[in-house]
Amino acid sequence: MVKKIYVKQIISDEKMKSMQGDWATNKHIKNNNLINFDADIYKKINGKDIIIAKFRKKALNENDCKIAWENFKDAAKASRGRGPAAGHIDINNTYWRKRTPIKTDKWSTSYIVNGKISKMKVNNQVASNVVGYYEGTPFMKLPARMTHYTRSNFDKFQNGLSVLQKLGKIYKKLTPKVYKNQNMRAGKRNHLRIPETPFSSITVNRNFRTALHTDAGNFNGGMAVMTALERGKYSGGYTVFPQYGIGFDVRHGDVLIMENCNTWHANTEIKESKSQRKYNESLKDIFNDNPEVGTAGLDKKYTRITIVCYLREKLLNEPNKTNKYILKYTLKKKNKKKNKTKKFIKSNKNYEY
Repeated sequence: MVKKIYVKQIISDEKMKSMQGDWATNKHIKNNNLINFDADIYKKINGKDIIIAKFRKKALNENDCKIAWENFKDAAKASRGRGPAAGHIDINNTYWRKRTPIKTDKWSTSYIVNGKISKMKVNNQVASNVVGYYEGTPFMKLPARMTHYTRSNFDKFQNGLSVLQKLGKIYKKLTPKVYKNQNMRAGKRNHLRIPETPFSSITVNRNFRTALHTDAGNFNGGMAVMTALERGKYSGGYTVFPQYGIGFDVRHGDVLIMENCNTWHANTEIKESKSQRKYNESLKDIFNDNPEVGTAGLDKKYTRITIVCYLREKLLNEPNKTNKYILKYTLKKKNKKKNKTKKFIKSNKNYEY
């Protein structure tokens, strides 16, 4: 049975903006509103029900999880570009102790390189990466394109498509009107969407505790679809919406559909008890991580992968051209998967070549 829950805004928009980049804790979950069961979450605006989130336990079966794990577990790479989601700069962590931050402003900082101040400001280093497509990047004079991980690991992208497509079907079943709106939008740039989904991109995070943020740049008329994959044991990592005093315990194979453009969200701390740590220490290493680099969370033996699927807003601004335009920046002569990528694009109805 699906429980229908109504929530009210308990923190003002102004206050939430001032909290951007802050950590969320269990205190932000009010009245035991930690959702770990099938539930639909709404708020009322002018007497109308507005969807905030829908949560389903084990919406992905074990085979789905296995496919997603095999093809996306290595996608999350060290990133210094996650903005406020990476939290306020912590000069005492391993990464920043080896550097000299300067001109630090909350979650953004410059640093000293060869005696000079870096031209670029960066964020805390976390394990996060985008699969699928980027919109154009004007200051780098780059058009819309496949992300580096996608073109470098095209077989994995293709092999993992079935799970992304299933997440799209779950989205359609649970929120058909919002799905239709997003799918129509995605269809206006078919060559820039993940085939047979309403998504252009997915973000893959590993052991990444996000700080308070909204997902600026995503399609404002749609929603994001999130799932989690696990190895080992841990507690916490709840996805929290402090403005409404509610949280979600998204675990292995669960699916959370959420309004993420305007809804402030973050994760609580991911923790190990003594018994959990003892169990995790027995696990074989499957990642080639160097803890001395200081990427947040990668010193842990447990693994929490989150996959968040969404549509980028500005893709509609991109030229409605064929994939020759995309391939020019996607397929390099040195790319061994070039022919496979071309073959896939030619055979897929969502592409023109």
